[in-house]
Amino acid sequence: MTNEVTTTTTTAAAVFDATCLAGQLAPSSAAMYERDARAYVIFCERAGHDALAATSLVEWRNDMAQATTLSPNTVNRQVSAVKRFVVAAAERGYCASEIAAQFRNVRGVQVKALKSRVRTTARTRISAADMRRVCEAPDTTTLVGVRDRALLATLASSGCRVSEIAELTITQIVKEDRGYKLLVLGKNDVQPREAPLSPEAYGLVMAWIDRRPILCQHVFTSFAGRGAARMTTKPMSPEAVEQLVSKYAVAVGLAHVTPHTFRRFVGTQLAKTDIRKAQRALGQKRIDTTARHYVLDTLEVGLTDHLY
Repeated sequence: MTNEVTTTTTTAAAVFDATCLAGQLAPSSAAMYERDARAYVIFCERAGHDALAATSLVEWRNDMAQATTLSPNTVNRQVSAVKRFVVAAAERGYCASEIAAQFRNVRGVQVKALKSRVRTTARTRISAADMRRVCEAPDTTTLVGVRDRALLATLASSGCRVSEIAELTITQIVKEDRGYKLLVLGKNDVQPREAPLSPEAYGLVMAWIDRRPILCQHVFTSFAGRGAARMTTKPMSPEAVEQLVSKYAVAVGLAHVTPHTFRRFVGTQLAKTDIRKAQRALGQKRIDTTARHYVLDTLEVGLTDHLY
């Protein structure tokens, strides 16, 4: 019995190892998939389920639907992550193709069945005035504040993803005759794409780079503790960027603002005049994706006032 358990555990460890997804996903996406798969394995260990049985994935899906407050989109993303690992592992011979086929057949939850959990703030607009308040929240008399002010301005004028900003290097900032842009490699990009950068953000970034007491290609470097003496040459993690945004948003009374709010702000502002410019700035392959998520039309007041 002990040998059987050990074999199953070893096999599961190989199946849900990040190397299974090597070369298939961007590092940031692979990290999220690995995190989701780890949560699944932990659930199986606690419940005494075999992680390589598709029925265990069904049990996990049902548990998330019944015993948590996770949104249906989050549940489905985590289920998909586990399925992606098993399929990739079968291609490498770590598990049987029959097992992969069984996992493929596991469905996610229906969004309408858990619609009460869909965040009502997911598509909330943020006004230009509120965006300005968030961006100007950092105390620029401190070195940390100078960095944070530059980072927020970069997010607010580029529409880049958190992972793209966290890994940004100086060489990715390009000056042109009429302004500035970033060359970023997104999660689905094969070649670097162009993203806008405002002159204000550029000036704040340069001021930060000039003031920091280190030489480093990464733009937004981290602190190991308080004060400039504890600065490192390591880039900030995406999680650190998310925490930074949340801190300043809460400070100005905008608790629901997230890094994606900045991306949505850029997309919606550009889509008002030209949806294709929004699509290109955000680096989206399909324009219907831009239309679905970044065109937030509102019903004008008075449209029916004079119909009869």
